[in-house]
Amino acid sequence: MNTDMALLIEYLPFLIPLIILQLGLAIFSAIHVIRHPHYRFGNQVVWLLIVLLFQFIGPLIYFVFGRGDHNSRTN
Repeated sequence: MNTDMALLIEYLPFLIPLIILQLGLAIFSAIHVIRHPHYRFGNQVVWLLIVLLFQFIGPLIYFVFGRGDHNSRTN
């Protein structure tokens, strides 16, 4: 057990920035999904699930494939 704790403490300076980056990306993506009603594929619930459940990959998939164009909005 002591070696596990030592290993965690050794990797902590690397893990903390990754955790902060992942949380920031997930929050930013979730806010973007909620505020923008136009999507290329799927709907808001589907994209929120993808963004929040698939860490790192989900937000990237949303910004590459899911985000709708601003020019295609109808008023």
